[in-house]
Amino acid sequence: MSGRDLTRRLHESPPLWPALTLAAAAAMLGGAWGFQLIGGLQPCTLCLYQRWPYWIVIIIAVFAIPTARQIGPRGLALFALICALVFAVGTGIAGFHTGVEQGWWKGLEACGGGNLNDPNMSLAELKAQLLATPVVRCDEVPWSLFGISLAGYNFLASLAFTIASLWAALAFWRKTA
Repeated sequence: MSGRDLTRRLHESPPLWPALTLAAAAAMLGGAWGFQLIGGLQPCTLCLYQRWPYWIVIIIAVFAIPTARQIGPRGLALFALICALVFAVGTGIAGFHTGVEQGWWKGLEACGGGNLNDPNMSLAELKAQLLATPVVRCDEVPWSLFGISLAGYNFLASLAFTIASLWAALAFWRKTA
């Protein structure tokens, strides 16, 4: 199916784009849960942060699907633009996580880094910080394929969803002109 055919189908069936967006976000979350529950890969703090944009898109899409015909092309353009922004945030989070995994920059304190070298820290403070440190570190790659980690694949998928949403927003906006 060409881009022109997809654009025509989007205009003929307004709920199609929100439904596709919902399906994409749900598939990404389903994959993450599959790796966690079936594959046994426990998520780190940044992995959990990467899931939030998908949840937000799902919530927005659930409201957009039944109202797609009423909101018309302008409303669908706005929906697609909001999704593009949310996916762009997800791209940023996944890119940051990939950089942490690659050692390009330091992760968050919640990622298990912490400042354990503080000479002024008491033994009780050190113990409390160690017990509060997550077991799963953000700078370790538990799984990769072709040298790309899950965070890297999430970066690529989020970037593709951002571009697709921008394309859809433009297609719907052109329909209003």
